[in-house]
Order: sequence, then structure tokens, then C-alpha cells
Amino acid sequence: MAHCIVPAAEEILDKEFKVLDKGFVRMVDYYGSDSRIVQAARVSYGEGTKTVSQDGALIDYLLRHQHTSPFEQVVFTFHLKMPIFVARQWVRHRTGRMNEVSARYSIMKDEFYVPELSCISKQSSDNKQGRGELFDKSQAEEFQAAFCAGQKKSYEVYKDMVDKGAAREIARINLPLALYTEFYWQMDLHNLFHFLKLRLDSHAQYEIRVYAEQILEIIRTVCPMAVSSFENTMAKSVTFNGEEMEALRCILNGQKNPIQDEKKLKRFNEKIKTGIQL
Repeated sequence: MAHCIVPAAEEILDKEFKVLDKGFVRMVDYYGSDSRIVQAARVSYGEGTKTVSQDGALIDYLLRHQHTSPFEQVVFTFHLKMPIFVARQWVRHRTGRMNEVSARYSIMKDEFYVPELSCISKQSSDNKQGRGELFDKSQAEEFQAAFCAGQKKSYEVYKDMVDKGAAREIARINLPLALYTEFYWQMDLHNLFHFLKLRLDSHAQYEIRVYAEQILEIIRTVCPMAVSSFENTMAKSVTFNGEEMEALRCILNGQKNPIQDEKKLKRFNEKIKTGIQL
């Protein structure tokens, strides 16, 4: 089986794509492509690559029926730069392999994330971990200035401690979550699709969602058929449980919605709304 070379991917290899104010995503390496997925799926039949249309249909079938192992044959390595609070959400996806810059060995740069005014919002009234309506411009500017002042002060203290000989592992303690960090991250396509399914969702925090959006566009160059299938099968789909499916049948038949529990009904209606928006 020949090594997979994708011309479109080669053109962007090692290219930095800016994310947020100071962050980036860079694809360092890739292994495999759409053809590797179908070759891996067909190996038990002893068949080689067929036509593009047949390959696309096979990839759709594999993803739709959750035959995941062929997608594990495709692997990506990224170099990422992001605020620490985003990185701490990132590491919850434990199937990835990560090597991060260490503040015990390195002097951290004076680089902090400052949210744009359009990102400074009030707490959502119905989502305990989300944002709600925007503040007016003057209030948002006040918060933005406070971010900058706090970050500047914390870095001055950090640098002063380092200059006076304090151990770096001690001096770093008060640096805020807005500080930028960098790491190399490797993940196979099956697990990457799961990551993207969660982090592309409209309920995901904005700052991690924009990284997911950029990664999606990067991997599209490597395996466009698989990404297209992912968008159709996973990213732009809504899943209903058994109780919700019965409610859908009743509604379509002109009958009363049998779901009475208020919380369950709210989740059901949100799924309907999401499906219409998609």
C-alpha cells in the first residue's frame, strides 16, 4: 500500500492559520487520506480502490453504521497555540496525544487572550455554563480594559520574580488562564470526528469552537469525502431517543405529544428547533 500524498494538503502543511487574537492552528503532519479509509475497509475482501463515487458511498456507509476502525487509519498531528483555559477543555479529549510547553523550563511569553467586545456577554439565564445577551459597548469596554490591566500586572509580577531568581515553577503560579500556551496534538480521524462533533456544536464555548472550525477546514484538504460524510451524518444531524421518536410519530399523526415531563419536553423541543435550523 503506497504512502498517501494529498497535493491540496501538502500546500498547507506547516502553514499557520490564525485563531482568536494571538493563537493559531498548524498541521504538522498527516498519515492517510480518503483512499486509506476505503483500502482499510476493503482489505478483508482483497479488493483495491474502486471509483470515487463508490469510495464516497462506502465512507458514508461506514460512518452511518459506526464502523469506526477504518477511520483510525488516518492520523493528524497539529501544532496549536491557544489560551490555557481553552487548552484545559481540550485535554478532556483523552484519546489525543499531547506535548505542551512547560512553564517549569521555559519563560512564558507576554501573550494573553483579550476577548473582542462582541464576545463579552452576560451570563445566560437558562444555560448555567453559557453566555447570554451582550453588554452595551461602554460596559464591554470596561471589562476589556480590566482584562488587559489584570494581565499586565500578573505578568509584571511573574517576570520580576524570575528576574530576582525565583524558580520558574513558583513564579508561574499567579499567571492567569488567559495566558497563551502551545502544544503538539495527535489524534486519529475517528476520535477527531468525535472531538469536532462536540466542539463544533453551537453550545460549545466560542473560544474552542473557532479552533474546531479551523481544524475541520484543514482536515477537509486531506480527506474531503470523509469530512463531507461527517458533516452530513454527525455534525448536521440530530439524534432522538425512543421516547422522542414516539412523540414525533404522534405529532406527525396529528396526535397529542405524549411527553409530559417539563425538562424532557424542553430537550425535545430544542432538538426539533436545532433540526429545523440545520
